Amino acid sequence: MRFALSQEQHDFAASIDQLLSGVDTPSVIRAWAAGEHEPGLKVWRDLAELGVTALTVPERFDGLGATAVDLVVAFERLGYHGVPGPWVDTAAVLPALLDDEVLAGTAAGETIASVAAPPEVPYALDADVAHLRVFVRDDEVTVFSRGHRLPGVDVARRLFEVKPGDQIGVAHDPARAFDLGVLATAAQLLGAGQWLLDTSVAYAGQRHQYGRAIGQYQAIKHLLADVATKLELARPLLYGAAVAEHTATRARDVSAAKVAAADAAYLAARTGLQVHGAIGYTSEHALGLWLTKVRALVGAWGTQAFHRSRVLGALV
Repeated sequence: MRFALSQEQHDFAASIDQLLSGVDTPSVIRAWAAGEHEPGLKVWRDLAELGVTALTVPERFDGLGATAVDLVVAFERLGYHGVPGPWVDTAAVLPALLDDEVLAGTAAGETIASVAAPPEVPYALDADVAHLRVFVRDDEVTVFSRGHRLPGVDVARRLFEVKPGDQIGVAHDPARAFDLGVLATAAQLLGAGQWLLDTSVAYAGQRHQYGRAIGQYQAIKHLLADVATKLELARPLLYGAAVAEHTATRARDVSAAKVAAADAAYLAARTGLQVHGAIGYTSEHALGLWLTKVRALVGAWGTQAFHRSRVLGALV
């Protein structure tokens, strides 16, 4: 069996890249963090036209009924470009969580969702822009109202306290919904890590010290090579977990992918800061937006300790 992306999947990734490359993403991220959502919502609508919001929505609700591999392809590109918003909640989790006509609005890009599922997801992401706020505990699904906004390391990930309300039904497949949330978050981490590596490599070729580009020094080469290796080793785990979506090992595989992608992205963030030096600390430089995003995503949809314990539990 040949495990490789199809030409259609490569083309889909390229179409997302082409769209987002024409967007001033750092400005969109900063506006979203400031509560100015319209630039981010325009990006949301444009990506919906490409089919990103419809990927895993069943065809009976006007979705594409695509696979988890297609989802990973899209979310890796979203992570690379740092697109803000509750993408995981809306495009990955909700279609597995509900079996309802509301998914038609999700597929069209008209319904934005925010999902809280304690204990791993105790707070609601971007609940102030969500049209549908869903609280999940065991198999019970309720709506919730948003409470106070909470401080966070990534200012573009706007987290809110949750006040559960009336029950609206029973979750369709809560275990799969959670695992797809984990998988999509892992894909975002891998994409963000790749952006950090690409940006650091480019900077190392431009920054000169002692008459030479710093990228020519062996110490810098080794740092960047370590990141490239870590990212490439995480990628097969990520796509392998997507392929195994409907197998008995899904939970183990998505947790292993999350651990590997988070470790790789975190190394890319630390190395990117080392390579950039003091400029990487400045608020004006885009690097900081990806550094804080990675730090926040490492703990999103389950901590590293939680996912390592799931992998260990499946092996012993």
